[in-house]
Amino acid sequence: MRNLLRGAHDSVRRLAEFALSEGWTLSRSSSGHLKFSKSGFTPIFTSCTPSDRRTERNTRALLRRAETQNTTSRGIQ
Repeated sequence: MRNLLRGAHDSVRRLAEFALSEGWTLSRSSSGHLKFSKSGFTPIFTSCTPSDRRTERNTRALLRRAETQNTTSRGIQ
């Protein structure tokens, strides 16, 4: 994970820790962005060096929303 987050902001490191604890995998895209993947889910991409201070919160929300939508579409409550 250390190589994937080289040059990343602290907020992105916290985001990666959160995503990994929720079962997401982390990789780098060919363009250098971070890719959060999970089987059965659409991948979520974010920058390693975001210019917006809300990036961490917005991406966390996307990850949580993906979980909610996936469980709802499967009929799991």
